[in-house]
Amino acid sequence: MKLFQVRKGQFVFFENELHKVYSVKPMFKKSVHMYRLKDMKQVLATAGEINFYRPKHNDTFIFYGKRYTIDQYAKAAEGDYILIVKPTPDFLDHYSLNEIEKVKKIENGNVITTRDNGVKYTEYVVMVPGKAEASQEIAYFDKNLVPEEQQLLDESISYLAENDETLKPTVGDIYLDVHNDMRAMIVAMSDDEVIFGHGVRVHVAELLDETRYELIYQFEE
Repeated sequence: MKLFQVRKGQFVFFENELHKVYSVKPMFKKSVHMYRLKDMKQVLATAGEINFYRPKHNDTFIFYGKRYTIDQYAKAAEGDYILIVKPTPDFLDHYSLNEIEKVKKIENGNVITTRDNGVKYTEYVVMVPGKAEASQEIAYFDKNLVPEEQQLLDESISYLAENDETLKPTVGDIYLDVHNDMRAMIVAMSDDEVIFGHGVRVHVAELLDETRYELIYQFEE
């Protein structure tokens, strides 16, 4: 790709794996800043090293150690994850292309997410857990190049937690919500989700996105 074609939020392949662009900084030698979707590892690259991909119905990929399949016909339910593919946020909403958010409630097909964003039914597709029949693999550009053992590890949240302490937020940590300019403390957690003191629930992976959350205090036992 050429640098002027690269946009924040795009899905791209880099070194055979699916990534998402979170920033483009033309003044840097490695100007494309990305997260690897399978584990949210930050990666820097040049535009010439990546290949653009537009996600579509029945694509299957790994997001933070769990596999999902995109279903444009599925009706979102409370607790589902959605992929925002056609973002048209209102003034008070904070989301952009290919944001992954969790559904808090449904209103006539539109959803309110756990980040209090209102997303219209025309803007999102549902990420159904697991691999659907006849789905298209996009976790890897060429799955044949990835050993079976590595494929199994890639779909393991426990493996992520055991092997990278930086991926493990702790109750008592305080984050700055960049979009809302608000500080919040983690008061509870599950395997892949944190709950802040003001009731907002977010996926652990969102905390690794520096454009959305900034760690300002880390609790140490």
